[in-house]
Parts: sequence; structure tokens; C-alpha cells
Amino acid sequence: MERLAISVAETVHASGMGKTTVYKLINEGSLASVRVGRRRLVIVASLQELLQ
Repeated sequence: MERLAISVAETVHASGMGKTTVYKLINEGSLASVRVGRRRLVIVASLQELLQ
């Protein structure tokens, strides 16, 4: 099963962007994410759409 969401650290690794940039995109609303407890997870489909 393909993962629907990944951690910010995994997002940084997969995209080549810095952590600050990832959080900036999340705060701007350009990158969809969800909060699960204390963790922030980035929606994979949103990341793929952003990078295309």
C-alpha cells in the first residue's frame, strides 16, 4: 500500500528542499499537511502536485 502522508523530514529528503522551506509552504497553504498528535505529516499527493 502506498503511503498517503510522510513526515517533514521525509519530505525534505524526498524533495531536496530545506526544512524551513517545507514549513513555509505548509504555512502558506501551498503544501497540504495534517497534524496527528504532535506530528506534522505532509500529504504525498500535495507534494507531488507542487513538484510537477
